[in-house]
Amino acid sequence: MTALDPRLTPARPDLAAAHLRGRVDAARFVDGVVRAVVAAQAPLRRRPEHDAPLDTEALFGERVTVYEENDEGWTWGQLADGYVGWLPSEALGPDGPAPTHRVAALRTFVFPAPSIKTAPLATLSLGARVVVMRTEGVFAVLAGGGFVFAAHLAPAGTSEPDHVAVAERFVGTPYLWGGKTSLGLDCSGLVQVALAAAGVTAPRDSDMQERALGAPLADPHDQAAYRRGDLIFWPGHVAIVRDATTILHANAHHMMVAVEPTAAAVARIAAAGSPITGVRRLRCDQRSG
Repeated sequence: MTALDPRLTPARPDLAAAHLRGRVDAARFVDGVVRAVVAAQAPLRRRPEHDAPLDTEALFGERVTVYEENDEGWTWGQLADGYVGWLPSEALGPDGPAPTHRVAALRTFVFPAPSIKTAPLATLSLGARVVVMRTEGVFAVLAGGGFVFAAHLAPAGTSEPDHVAVAERFVGTPYLWGGKTSLGLDCSGLVQVALAAAGVTAPRDSDMQERALGAPLADPHDQAAYRRGDLIFWPGHVAIVRDATTILHANAHHMMVAVEPTAAAVARIAAAGSPITGVRRLRCDQRSG
């Protein structure tokens, strides 16, 4: 039997998802309940502690399958991309209507009234999902209250034509392990968010992405064969090919999303003991248009 990835498996010795009965050992099995993220972004942590490692983030409007809520304000559940961990209970609310729009701007404010002079209630990040009830002038009125500049939204189901162009908008964003927003994100978070905007569903971590996305190039070391949009993988790292000579990646060397000459980056990372493990090119059926 194939070993289950603990990052993607809602199972602990004391509790597991009901659909895993017979595949894992647990004291009890429960059915999950779908909840919605109602915070601008919700940290998913490895343990129910505020200083526990940040594994990823869930954005406003994402759905979470909840398996347990404890008395200390933490909820254990699984995100839509499969990641399992602990989120603040206050960041989740009841499931509701399917989102009608996605945030297409790098970030946008939610105002309490249709006026830019009011103090924002929240800041939503690219990829957040909202339900629009109607428009008032240049504002979209959200279900549950709040006004967002309508031009910062795009209808659900639409996608951007170029995931590289989406990623380029994050240049200068600080590097944050586990982050998925323009306030901070990591290498695989950048790839996941950019691909999602382009209509491509990607797993969260770089090793998962290397297994799931696209087709491998025959010679991953032949830089002349790289094309815009290709994904270059190293152990624990991923970068996006920007053009014939540069890549784009969130990295701890610059501590931000940076454009870097491909040859220099490959040499620097190799010198640190991490050779390229593969280069993947998205298939036509994984692209949005």
